[in-house]
Parts: sequence; C-alpha cells; structure tokens
Amino acid sequence: MKNMFALFGFCFFSVTVFAQQGFTFKQQPEKKQVDVLYNGKLLTAYCHYDSVAKPVLFPVNTVDGITVTRGYPVAPRPGERTDHPHHVGIWMNYESVNGIDFWNNSTAIPAEKKDQYGSIIHEKIISTDAHGDKASLTATAKWVNNAGAVFLNEQTTYHFKVEDDIFIIDRVTTLTALNEKVVFKDVKDGFFAIRVARELEMPSKEPGVFVDAHGNETKVDPSGDNSVTGMYYNSFGVKGDSVWSSKAPWAMLKGIKDGKPITIAMFDHPGNVGYPTYWHARGYGLFALNPLGRKVFSNGKEELNYILSPQQSVKFVYRIIVASKDLSSKTINNISHSFDKEKY
Repeated sequence: MKNMFALFGFCFFSVTVFAQQGFTFKQQPEKKQVDVLYNGKLLTAYCHYDSVAKPVLFPVNTVDGITVTRGYPVAPRPGERTDHPHHVGIWMNYESVNGIDFWNNSTAIPAEKKDQYGSIIHEKIISTDAHGDKASLTATAKWVNNAGAVFLNEQTTYHFKVEDDIFIIDRVTTLTALNEKVVFKDVKDGFFAIRVARELEMPSKEPGVFVDAHGNETKVDPSGDNSVTGMYYNSFGVKGDSVWSSKAPWAMLKGIKDGKPITIAMFDHPGNVGYPTYWHARGYGLFALNPLGRKVFSNGKEELNYILSPQQSVKFVYRIIVASKDLSSKTINNISHSFDKEKY
C-alpha cells in the first residue's frame, strides 16, 4: 500500500511537471489580464487595465526571468523614473487619430483636457492557443474618444515563441475604419513601443524636456547612475542617440541587468505602411518605431498623413525579441530575414 501511494505521488508529480512544459495561459478576468506562462513561469501578460487607456503586454521577462520593462506606473520599483506615465510595457497607439491623441493619454491628464485624448478599449479575447514552444492570443478592441465615439475597430493577434532561449513576440494588428474616414496625421509620437527598465536606459549627462502635441511638458533628469548601461544600434550600424530619427528595418537595445547581458530588438515587416520605419528611440528608455510620422524625423523631406476610407482596413505586423544574452548583429539580421518571410 505504501509503495502504491509513492507510485501515485510520483505519477501526479510527473503529470504536473509535464503540464507546465512550454506555453500555457492563465486567465485572470478579475485582474483584467491573461498571464502568458512558459514552463510555468511568467513571460508576460495581456493586460487591459482601465487606468492605462490601452491594452498592453506587462511585464515583459526574459526566459530566465529577468524583467526588461519599467514597472511604473502599474508596479513601481525603487530607483526607476516616473516620467511619461503613458509608457507601459509593450503597446501600440498613435498621437493623432482624427485629431485625438491616443499616445499621451493617462491618469495624469486633467479632466478638463480629457476631450483631447482617446482610449483603446478592450472588448474580448477571441482565442488562445498554446502548443509547446509556440502560443497565440487574439483580442478585439475599439479606439474611442473621451465621449465614447468609435474611430477604429481593432483585432490583434500576439504570436509568442521561444527559440534558443529568445522570447519572440509578433504583433499582428488590423485596424478598420467605421463609417467615416480616419486620418492618422503625420506626427512624432507613435506607434509600436516598449518602455524599458532603468538599467537598460542609455547613460545621460544632460536633462531633457519633452512636449506633447498639446503643450504638456515632461522633464527627464540625467541618469547619474553607473547601473544605467543601455546602447541603441540599428541595422545600418547607426549607434546611440543617432538611432532616433534613423530609418531601418530593425533596431536593437543592449545593456546589462541583474548581472546578465540583455538584448531587445524590434523589427519592421516589409508588408507594413512606411517600411522601413523611422525609429523613435529615446535614451531615457522609450524604444519605439513610428511608420506614420515622417516629417519630424526627415526634417521636412517626407510627409505622410495616412488615411483610411470608411470600412477600409490596414494591417500592421511587428516583431520584438528579448533575451538575456548578447546577440550579435549577424544573429539579429538572421532573425530579421526570417521575419521578412512570415505571412500573417
């Protein structure tokens, strides 16, 4: 009898361990999030908190558990910056959609100015699917102004993969206009982005002041911290602050966190509007691409005011990877070439 119970316990343990291998999802509707687990550990979560004004992936971890995203304002950590409260995890939105600012909206915007800002409201999870080292989650949302008028319907599928201990996220988003045309005015703030942890910012000696489309100022202090280790690179060898306003198929950010080298890379897809994209990569930790804002990045040489006619749709496909290892430009190029061939 004792041996039988021991055998039962071993079998139960084995089944439990087996069940945790690869990707799984944990639905937490009371928290308005869906956890994305790999081998039983959190890699990220699809979150649609009311306070954030858009769905986000938060936090974002490497396969071995190093968090690469800033915690503020959702889960603040000691010593990190508290600027730009609208920078949360990984997200996608834009500064001017029919004149409404979706990018800069947050709880920091006073009530009397809220009519100038929009929110992306999560509707429902359409599907989740997880098999071994691959998984996907599909959700719908609406882009609305402060009065609740809908500008765009959104359907987004996140494809998650782990390859060679690299966490790969492909975001495939289709935006559809309703019964009126939608104008994405050519502006600076957008479009697909991640806000990184303090250690992955670029070292800075000078303070900065950043102004949104409505004149609101955000001040950013110098880093003043030896633990700040980040450096940007793009596919054409451009480095550091010069990556901002450069045009390239991919860009990456390297640094050190928790004693390990970290590589974060973001990729544009040849099928996207504005390929290859301009990079909106800031030393204080905003790592973003903006295919729709051309004028400010090109010093007025280009301009794109992208328009969707009524009932027209457009698809955007982007990839972001995170790894706790120093990935070479050759490796990133190989990943980029592989991504170019993906058809979504």
